[in-house]
Amino acid sequence: MNRLKKRWGITSNLQAIIIIVVFAITGSASAWLSRPFCVLLGITKEDFGGWFTLIRLLIIFPIYQVLLVAIGTIFGQFRFFWNFEKKMLKNMGLGFLFKDKN
Repeated sequence: MNRLKKRWGITSNLQAIIIIVVFAITGSASAWLSRPFCVLLGITKEDFGGWFTLIRLLIIFPIYQVLLVAIGTIFGQFRFFWNFEKKMLKNMGLGFLFKDKN
């Protein structure tokens, strides 16, 4: 737990537990919400075959990003998840979405 706290820049075990719970809730919620989005868009396994999983993952990704910050905020961890989100998107080459304060 100490290694995780150091990596995340947090000091309390409670905050670490809250963050882990937020990740768990967000992962489950985004996967659950992707089903209605696929139905709404008419994306079915029968129509897309092997591509269905990839398409569903592409749908889950933005849902996950939004939910991570939203659920993190509900649990009082907005700053942590906002910084986590920015770091992750920058690592994916999407850093242009965020302006530097320099």
